[in-house]
Amino acid sequence: MAKIDPWGSNAVSDYDHVFKEFGLSKFPESMKKQLKHHFFERNIVVAHRDFEKVLERIKKKKKFINITGIASSGPYHLGHKADLDLFVFFKKCGAKNYFCVCDLDAYCSRPKIKTVAEAKEIAVQNVADALALGLSEKDIYVQSNREKEYYSFAFEIGKKITAKTFEAIYGHLDLGKVSANLLQYADILHGQLPEYSGKMPSITGIGLDQDSHARATRDVAKRLGYNLEMPSFIYFKFQSGLKQGSKMSSSEPDTAIFLNDCKADVVKKVGSCFTGGCPTAKEQRRLGGKPEICKKYEIDLFHLESAAKLKDIFEKCKSGKRLCGECKKLTIDYMDKFLKEHQAKAKKNLPKAKKIVYG
Repeated sequence: MAKIDPWGSNAVSDYDHVFKEFGLSKFPESMKKQLKHHFFERNIVVAHRDFEKVLERIKKKKKFINITGIASSGPYHLGHKADLDLFVFFKKCGAKNYFCVCDLDAYCSRPKIKTVAEAKEIAVQNVADALALGLSEKDIYVQSNREKEYYSFAFEIGKKITAKTFEAIYGHLDLGKVSANLLQYADILHGQLPEYSGKMPSITGIGLDQDSHARATRDVAKRLGYNLEMPSFIYFKFQSGLKQGSKMSSSEPDTAIFLNDCKADVVKKVGSCFTGGCPTAKEQRRLGGKPEICKKYEIDLFHLESAAKLKDIFEKCKSGKRLCGECKKLTIDYMDKFLKEHQAKAKKNLPKAKKIVYG
């Protein structure tokens, strides 16, 4: 049975277990056809909770809240980029945007972050990356800089979840993570307060490993006296790590391609990643490879926008017409080009990022 651990580094592979045990709805083809993004077209988005409400707002060109956040615990990697890509998609659908830079969350829940000052320092580069990926200054807020209404709301939430409930959901009662979670619930819900956007449907894109947060937030929303719209969630497949059986993780550098990696890093990491190739070139030309289990192909699936190029990679791997070394070079080339362009944009955005983080 798959274990759901929002702070762990192991990937979830048993999706059926998650659907059955936690009551997620599979994301239907009828919805995917209405949303023009490769995450939907390539079945990267797999499940939802109450997404119908948000889809209806998109179709009617009505506002909805688009909220997500990333802990400032290290440099962003391609897994974070996937989260931001989905956020930018909903932004383009006309949403009211709330991207949270979770510096307090990072300090409370990540033992390696020793001070809030350290988390804020990391947050500067995180914000520069977010701006380079398509967010604007008005889309972003930093937890430690939020208004008093936000903190009052987070403390109210603290009275609506018991230690017993927290332990039942997460399996432990780590006080740092309790503090971080109260802020996460406030992040997802506070946009509906009168001081912000007011009551309306909201969407948060998350990996399946984060569903415990979604369930806790929805439970808390019922208990608060604000008549809030129940928050909706959309779930995407894990972009797994470059090692077999792992997630991309800031705490395990070899599992991830980071947005600040140089070409030598990309060559090393893609060159040594787990693939679906055969033991010998002769065997692979005869039998073909298995892109379905290949970590390099997974990078392409998430981040190569050209459907034609992705199809070519898949078919030539399956047929044995292209070996792993040639295939890896294709990914190294386009990923290096993307990273160089991204890093130039992020560098240009550093002054704005410092202003956002430090005021």
